Order: sequence, then C-alpha cells, then structure tokens
Amino acid sequence: MRTEPNETIQYYLRGESGDELHFNTLLGNEIQLHFKGEITCIECNKSIRKTYQGMCYPCFSTSPRAAECIIRPELCRAHLGEGRDPEWEEQNHNQAHVVYLALSGGLKVGVTRATQVPARWIDQGASQTIVLAQTPYRQLAGAIEMEIKQFISDKTDWRKMLRNESPDVDILEQKEELAELLSSALLPFVSDDHKVHDWQYPVLEYPTKVSSVSLDKQPLIEGVLAGIRGQYLIFDGGKVMNIRNHSGYHVQIKL
Repeated sequence: MRTEPNETIQYYLRGESGDELHFNTLLGNEIQLHFKGEITCIECNKSIRKTYQGMCYPCFSTSPRAAECIIRPELCRAHLGEGRDPEWEEQNHNQAHVVYLALSGGLKVGVTRATQVPARWIDQGASQTIVLAQTPYRQLAGAIEMEIKQFISDKTDWRKMLRNESPDVDILEQKEELAELLSSALLPFVSDDHKVHDWQYPVLEYPTKVSSVSLDKQPLIEGVLAGIRGQYLIFDGGKVMNIRNHSGYHVQIKL
C-alpha cells in the first residue's frame, strides 16, 4: 500500500485499473477481500501459481530486488560496481543510506535508502524513529547495523506492534548510548540529526490478541476494518492481514 505521512498516516491501495482506494475512509466499515485465484509476478507480469515475495521463482532468483543484500545490507557490493544488476545497484544501493532506530513493538535498528525515509519507517509500523547514522552507500550502513544489532534487534515484533505494545524508552538517549558502542572507523558516520519522529496510525481499536490470516488458506477474508498499521489491515476480533505478503494477488474488495 502507498502511504502518505500526515497527522495520521494515510493509506492508498491501487487497483488493476490504476485507481486508488483511500483505505482510511473504510475504517469502521464491514469489508470483504475475495481472492480471485490469480497471481501475477510483480517483476515480469506472468501468471503464476506460487509467489516468492511477489515474484515467480526465475525472477526471485535473478532480480536485484530479491538479492541477499536486501535482507543483509552488509553483503552489498554496489560500491564495487558489482551485484545481480550493477546498473540497478548503482541507482539504488550505491546511494546515500541511513541507519535508524525505531520503536515498532520494541526497539530495533534498520537500514534504508535515504530517499525511502519516511516510507520505510511507516511500512514497519514504527511509533517513533530517529536517524542514527548516514552513509554514502548501502554496505557501509549494513556494517553499522551489524555492530548495533549485537545490542538490540533488527527485527520488528509485529505482534507487539499490532497490539500497540512498546517499551518505555527514550529513543534519543538510546541513540547516544548505542553510538558510543560503534568502532572508531564507523563513528564518523553517526548523524547529528537528533530529531525524534512520531507517527500516528489510523486505528480505531487495537486488539489484545492477534491472529494472522492469509488468502492462501482463506480466500475470503471479511470483517469490520478496525485499523491499519505498517502493512497490516486490522479487523475486528484481532484478525490481521499483511498486505505486502499478498503482492501480485488479484483481489476483489467489496464494501
């Protein structure tokens, strides 16, 4: 889903015709998501039966968008002129990156391209974020993340995030403490941007328990839309659906 930062995050889902559905307007309403049994590879547009992060297996095996360095940025070789697609790597990974701290069910560290701020933070459902470091390319940001994740997680605790559980920590104080733990070679990249960003999501009521649902197992998902956070739809009764996990699925939405 496309997002727009605002006083409350705005969510939009693009349909097959190109029109966008403003999901915030559906809060409190009964909706149905019906999987039509069709999946299209988001990379090559071929019809597929099984998806690998929204792709067919050949694209998943060759696309730079599914390369190992997407998950493990410390392995990126873009700054060396290498990678699955050197031209794509040059445009996307041999570019300015940020290492950030986020509160999203817990304190975590992450890496994203500078141009993906704040979209990446919102996608993770973070309630607060702060820039820890800024680097000229992805691999270097990954090296900083590797050192920091010896002390905090690099994963979002999605269940706690969707229950709106968050530790009572001072994220600026955490930045200062963690920055001091970096090796001397990486210290120069610590950012002097100390702004703490707060994010509010369109949620009417957070569930006390969450149960993940998928169109693969349940081709019809229905219920009252209670909220949207990260890339999750939250339904009444604690059902949650990860929209990104269904990239390429052909779905009919009924109100």
